[in-house]
Amino acid sequence: MTDLRPAPASPAAGLRERKKRRTRDALLRAALLLFIAQGYEQTTVDEITDAVDVSQRTFFRYFANKEEVAFTVQDIVESHFLAELRARPASEGPMEAMRNAVLAGWDTVEEAISEVVPVDLYMRGYQLIESTPALLAVHLRRSTELEEEISRLIAAREGLDLDVDPRPRVLVAAFSGVMRVTGRLWGQGQDASVAAIRRMTEAYLDQIGPALAADWRRPA
Repeated sequence: MTDLRPAPASPAAGLRERKKRRTRDALLRAALLLFIAQGYEQTTVDEITDAVDVSQRTFFRYFANKEEVAFTVQDIVESHFLAELRARPASEGPMEAMRNAVLAGWDTVEEAISEVVPVDLYMRGYQLIESTPALLAVHLRRSTELEEEISRLIAAREGLDLDVDPRPRVLVAAFSGVMRVTGRLWGQGQDASVAAIRRMTEAYLDQIGPALAADWRRPA
């Protein structure tokens, strides 16, 4: 009988893959450090490649452009949140599940990204996104795409048809709005820690209910 199992990777192939990953991660870290030190728009691809001592060709082998570099770790963090949301128990309502997923995501973000970049570098990079108009515009566009993915996940979780039931999109829009406010205000602050954005996230999400109350003239 023919053995159809894939042949194990050779030691040489494994070494090449590790070298590629190290090069990609080095470019990513160098780019983020330069973006933070001198600004995203002021940083050139040449400066990034010089910092790692590789060619432009090597840079473009791993990244399409500077924008892709700036959002690489954000992609990992967003995927981490979606995984946390999928893992929430069915007993939780949609808003409770999203709230718990984002808080759990912040609790474990270091574990999720530590093999790529230090968590403090990611947090400073996130602040850069929130304070750079060109990156913020991309972030908002990407947030719209993420909202749709979350809405579909919530609809499937609740057994709803997203094409005829607007509730998942409405709820996710409210959740995402709070997350954008949190990110903007956190980005304007002095404390760039995970603990700081987690505290703000929890506090602001807990204001959705009171903010929707009919009478705002009562003391909070």
